[in-house]
Amino acid sequence: MPMLQYLDRRDAGRRLAALLSPWPKPTPPLVLGLPRGGVPVAFEIARALKAPLDILLVRKLGAPHNPELGLGAVVEGDPPQRFLNPELMALVQPSDDYIEAEVARQLARIEEQRQRLRGGRPPPAVAGREVVLVDDGIATGGTVRAGLQALAGMGAARTVLAVPVGPPQTLAQLPLPEGDVVCPLQPYDLGAVGRFYLDFDQTEDEEVVRLLDEAAHAG
Repeated sequence: MPMLQYLDRRDAGRRLAALLSPWPKPTPPLVLGLPRGGVPVAFEIARALKAPLDILLVRKLGAPHNPELGLGAVVEGDPPQRFLNPELMALVQPSDDYIEAEVARQLARIEEQRQRLRGGRPPPAVAGREVVLVDDGIATGGTVRAGLQALAGMGAARTVLAVPVGPPQTLAQLPLPEGDVVCPLQPYDLGAVGRFYLDFDQTEDEEVVRLLDEAAHAG
């Protein structure tokens, strides 16, 4: 059994919020959840910090014949940003045409998500702001790493990563100072993130929309 289990994503968010409170600056950060599972966690953090809540849309670039193998990722923005894993690219050696087609496919999925989850609203302005990026857990860290690199490229003044669980060897490789990673549970033998939750049911689009609306009205 894991040494600690969260009741659910909202419970994990409340525990992370306790570690982030009080926020050291007079202006609260922008809290960004990675859909879909990161949003219930981010909602509790935003509520505790009295901070605005939004999402950051990131899509994995799947390998040929193996879409679960992430060759990189694309992140929403103006313009969108793409990131490729050089080791996996050298191993798989996909064609340029394949990568371009996969990028286009995932950008189309991002646009679908933007319409469905945000009602078509553009991404929030990040330049010059402190940001808390939130997910419900990290395994390989590819999606989170792409999100962090994208936020740096957008001009975020500072980014703090808040995740309930992640292996220390993965966390250490992220492009952040150690003090800007908040992760209370760091097992070397992670296995599946869901092991560390009593309730890890899939987060549906409807819940993401409801939480974003609730946060907006509260703000």
